[in-house]
Amino acid sequence: MDEIDKNLVNLLQENSKLTHKELSIRLNLSTTAIYERIKKLERLGIIKKYSAILDRKKLGRELMVYSHIKLEKHSQENIALFERQISKLIEVHECFHVSGDYDYILKMTFPNMDVYRDFMVNKLTTISCIGSSHSIFVINEVKNEVGFKL
Repeated sequence: MDEIDKNLVNLLQENSKLTHKELSIRLNLSTTAIYERIKKLERLGIIKKYSAILDRKKLGRELMVYSHIKLEKHSQENIALFERQISKLIEVHECFHVSGDYDYILKMTFPNMDVYRDFMVNKLTTISCIGSSHSIFVINEVKNEVGFKL
């Protein structure tokens, strides 16, 4: 990636709805050059997809929770089972397999504590390979960026 590509992806991360013409004006390139660069970045997998970023609070998802999960046993079977089951839960937005005291970190959102409790009792704790969990509740979002500034 050269400097033009970096500037291009920065602009697209700020607003992926910018037209090729708007991008060409901002980067002082032809619309054809912009089109070709975007296609190249997509083909290389640098640009994976485009999406709308929603305001969780306006959607009624006031409560954000991070849960640390420890599996009861570290086996390929348990890892596969956990990852398969967790991928089905729409309340879970992000799941990372991590090092340290816990095996996974989940990012989840809920309308309120009652819905969170119901999720824990009726969904998360039904995954048989979970040994323990520890949840942390977000008080305030200080910084929440989606992209990568290049």
